[in-house]
Amino acid sequence: MKVILHTGAHRCATTSFQEYMRQNAQPLHRQGIGFWGPFRTRGGGLFHGIQPGPVPVTGRDLVQRAQGRLQIQMAASRDAGVQQLLVSEENMLGAVRANLRIGDLYSGAGERMARFAEAFGGAVTDVALSIRSLDAYWTSALAYAVARGHKMPTEASLDRLAQAPRSWRDVITDIACAMPGVRLHVLPFETFGTRPEAALEALTGIEAPRTHARVRLNASLCLQDLRASLPSSAAAELPEGTGRWRPFTGAQTAYLREAYADDMMWLAGGADGLAALAQDPDKQAAGTNPPRIALTRGRPDDKQRRMAGSG
Repeated sequence: MKVILHTGAHRCATTSFQEYMRQNAQPLHRQGIGFWGPFRTRGGGLFHGIQPGPVPVTGRDLVQRAQGRLQIQMAASRDAGVQQLLVSEENMLGAVRANLRIGDLYSGAGERMARFAEAFGGAVTDVALSIRSLDAYWTSALAYAVARGHKMPTEASLDRLAQAPRSWRDVITDIACAMPGVRLHVLPFETFGTRPEAALEALTGIEAPRTHARVRLNASLCLQDLRASLPSSAAAELPEGTGRWRPFTGAQTAYLREAYADDMMWLAGGADGLAALAQDPDKQAAGTNPPRIALTRGRPDDKQRRMAGSG
């Protein structure tokens, strides 16, 4: 059975993808696709004990118990005819609040994913990571946090996020080092964010259902809605107007976009053999004789021009 860990990331339409998978559970099961989402990993306590943290002193080995739970659940899925098991849980990488508090991008991703690899007992065959432009990621993370009571970002904190040396390339490298031999697929939000069926096809190769494919959950609040959800003191710190909140300056935004462009260029160039950039299954490659397009720019210089007369 192929086991795919879909690690998010946060603010990359992961919740919408999980809802799409839940709504299409039955038709997907008929194609041999199984799905575990946060309802099982968190609500059902499936991942409890894998990561260190405060726990009651009971004398039990929580890591060993977690490994046992996973083995039992995977065996049940295999017996039910599941050929490809997709496990989607964005908290595998870490937490958004930790990213904002530290001012870095999933600094503990490698250690966390190594623990998940051990817990699954070597059964993981593929890992999927969704990424998006860093200016959009941090803006969405800040809007989500502020709407839930996080303090407004200061100029210093925004500059720290913009100048942080860590980017998606570092996260990908950490995951690849923590899980050697596992295929790592990178799905850009700009291509797959609003198309969960395309993401599923890229990961599994099946013909994914189109129903419930346009459900959008946990979208960032626009300025007017964000202002209405905050206390008056916090709302006064937001800029006037409507539309998307843009906390970064133009220079900070340009720096973040340049870092993301470097990441995408690295991925397009093969990512040092660590990861593969997922291709859009709906995008058809050009044939042997591609359509002819304009091959020149500007004004043609080979045409005779009328020169001004002398005198």
